[in-house]
Amino acid sequence: MKESGGRKQGATSPCAACKLLRRRCTQDCVFSPYFPSDEPHKFASVHKVFGASNVNKMIQELQEYQRGDAVSSMVYEANARIKDPIYGCVGTISSLHHQIEFLHTQLAIAQAELVHMKMQQFSSMSGGGGTAANSPKNVWSPSSQHLQSEVYSEFEIYDSVQQPQINI
Repeated sequence: MKESGGRKQGATSPCAACKLLRRRCTQDCVFSPYFPSDEPHKFASVHKVFGASNVNKMIQELQEYQRGDAVSSMVYEANARIKDPIYGCVGTISSLHHQIEFLHTQLAIAQAELVHMKMQQFSSMSGGGGTAANSPKNVWSPSSQHLQSEVYSEFEIYDSVQQPQINI
């Protein structure tokens, strides 16, 4: 059986878009390079959110080299909109941004605790209370001066950082 106006020579199945829309997939089908027949879920979600006509218009308005990335973005946004109809991928981005802020805070706290522990170790090595310059042994070196300046800067960070409240 010869298929006139077929998509490609020897091609037996239409692309996922034409299959879902129940139409003949032609050789110049704008959907076929981006929605292969073995991934019907991609076009189904894009069609549900954006509509086939709008997707067709968006794809045709772009340069050939931009279309693949645009379709990937549409698929991602459509899947995000199906999961979260209000915020879509913006909700995912916001959630990830909050996680980054929380992890930065945790990192600053851990760094401040590390500096505090270094200061305690330095204090115990220098013979107890005070700085190296005030100790009876007068154990002073450029590295101890660097450690003191590091301690002050890290404690400033530690004092300015507040523990975030996370409600799960």
